[in-house]
Amino acid sequence: MKTMIGFGVLKRFAKGLKNLYMKDIKFRIGFTLFIAIIVVGLLSLFSPPYYKTWYYFKKDLPPSFQSLDLLLGTTTNGRPVFWSLTNAIINSLAIAAVTTLIASHLGLVIGLVSGIRGGVVDRVLMTITDTFVTIPGFPLLFVLSMILKDYLTIPLLGLMISITSWPWPARQVRAIVLSLRERDFVLTARLSGAGTFKIIVQELLPYVLGWHLINATNTVLYSIGSEAGLAILGLSILSEDTLGTMIYWAQHYGALYRGKLWWIMSPVTMLIIIFVSLYLISFSLQEYFNPRLRRLR
Repeated sequence: MKTMIGFGVLKRFAKGLKNLYMKDIKFRIGFTLFIAIIVVGLLSLFSPPYYKTWYYFKKDLPPSFQSLDLLLGTTTNGRPVFWSLTNAIINSLAIAAVTTLIASHLGLVIGLVSGIRGGVVDRVLMTITDTFVTIPGFPLLFVLSMILKDYLTIPLLGLMISITSWPWPARQVRAIVLSLRERDFVLTARLSGAGTFKIIVQELLPYVLGWHLINATNTVLYSIGSEAGLAILGLSILSEDTLGTMIYWAQHYGALYRGKLWWIMSPVTMLIIIFVSLYLISFSLQEYFNPRLRRLR
């Protein structure tokens, strides 16, 4: 029964997103761009085994249509920028996916439980949440990266960025639930004997799900931006290709000052495209789920 309730909510949610895609050009552009980015990233599955080998190609070759290897030129290490970029995209998205799965859902669950239960549970959860809210995010990531630098992996980076990503979503979900829990439909559900889980899934989740999707989109942006920031400072996994580490190595070898723009512009341009696509998706979702913004359209 609980599975059927959850499936029904998701089905209505998916139908709403489909309507949004058909009617809103901003969402359509952003979503299509993001899918195209994922497709480019998935090309990394076809990366030739030599793409990580130094000086397999001549160094600093400009972009050329001679072959896919040389499409975006080569680095000062003689590596093809194109294959580095496809692997960087998929690694950056993998870090963002781990962060989003952990931080967004942790914030959602804590906010829902705290808001609907109230009392001691609310005070304990909000005390923990406020403790993390007061800690500056990027300096904490900076320190953790320095401590864990030798042990960093893609999942660990996602987990680390999650530590600074969940408190605000938890606070915001709690605020939404507090505004809903005194409504008639929630009181009616309580009086009819519905348990906390059923009230959350059947009565509250449909109102929170739209906001949760917006938050998940913003978390992807935050995660990619945070990893890129750490990488530029040399505090990410420098042996792996991410959009941040590509910029780091391009800076390290002075690509910008030596005029090797194809090397540094490839990850920078991709970051801009990712940010624009996710911004368009997030903005469209906010308009769709916020009645006040929808009336202004």
